[in-house]
Amino acid sequence: MRELVFALEYEPGRNRVADALADHPGARVRSLSVHATDDHLWRVDHAAGAPAALDDVEAAFLDGDYYADCLAAEHCGATQTTRVIDRTDDALVLYTDWEPTPACASVPHIARDHLGESALFETRHEGRHYTWRLIHSGEGDVSAFFDALRDAVGDAARTELLKTASVSGATGGSGADGDEIGLSPEQEAALRAAVEHGYYESPREVDVGGLADHLDVPRSTLTYRLRQAEERLAKAHVAEGRVVDAAPGPE
Repeated sequence: MRELVFALEYEPGRNRVADALADHPGARVRSLSVHATDDHLWRVDHAAGAPAALDDVEAAFLDGDYYADCLAAEHCGATQTTRVIDRTDDALVLYTDWEPTPACASVPHIARDHLGESALFETRHEGRHYTWRLIHSGEGDVSAFFDALRDAVGDAARTELLKTASVSGATGGSGADGDEIGLSPEQEAALRAAVEHGYYESPREVDVGGLADHLDVPRSTLTYRLRQAEERLAKAHVAEGRVVDAAPGPE
């Protein structure tokens, strides 16, 4: 099995959800489930943020021009149903059912064409950065997939490859050193810069956008590298038995 991670960075006015999230820094949308057939797509998404952010995200999903990830530049005449499953002050869960037309294109459908019908999908959307993680058999044509994706996206967004690797080779050992934990040089550099520039201070001395500018890398790339590094550090910490149950001491 192979893992493929890439990001779409949308231009203003080209994706309603990206516009809504860009207006509310800190808000985000992640997929809970994404399934596609040749003529259908279903997905469940979880949005988190302040009430005003969730209002705008909900409106973007319910608006007819979103069409569940349709990449067509013009109105494509697809049929979509989106409904709210749950809503609280800081969270929103939406279900979307989409029937594309021949004019439509989407990441899952392009992936089915070039990477096989068994591909699995996971998404995360923050600001204008829409990150996709695909798990596929490895027997398809990744280059053809990206060519078709870029053609479908056009000038609406910039496409950036973040990672392609064997799933079985994604884990590393544990230990305090970056090589022992399994951090890539890029992940270790991102982590060191984040510490040195106060990203982990409270309050933060720099946000992810400022840190990305300092490192001269796209924000989506830096965000992905930090998340991967943090995940490996946390797993190594737990594997070494450093996390214990917090029990109250005697009074």
